[in-house]
Amino acid sequence: QLQLVESGGGLVQPGGSLRLSCAASGFTLDYYPIGWFRQAPGKEREGVSCISSSGGSTNYADSVEGRFTISRDNAKNTVYLHMNSLKPEDTAVYYCAASSVGYVCDDGGPFLYEYDYWGQGTQVTVSS
Repeated sequence: QLQLVESGGGLVQPGGSLRLSCAASGFTLDYYPIGWFRQAPGKEREGVSCISSSGGSTNYADSVEGRFTISRDNAKNTVYLHMNSLKPEDTAVYYCAASSVGYVCDDGGPFLYEYDYWGQGTQVTVSS
């Protein structure tokens, strides 16, 4: 059974950093583009960043560009989201997702409708 598990969330002060991990079980991540999404209370889920299956293409939402970095380690079957200079408005549940469509994230995104397999999410709270 395909499963994604997020970890690394927590409480951090403004300006701090966190590294989220997205680990896969039941399948190999190598062939899947991976997206990170987040959902704040009372708001719709939004795309944060994505990385192509090869790792050669990445995209970021304007709100996190320059602060967040997505990477993947296929040998560990894991994708990471490095978050720096965190702001209170980054507070949300963060989800990773895998797409069965190989070319997504090659030109823009991530877009919710392109992703098939979802993790359960990890809470990130940025507060002093």
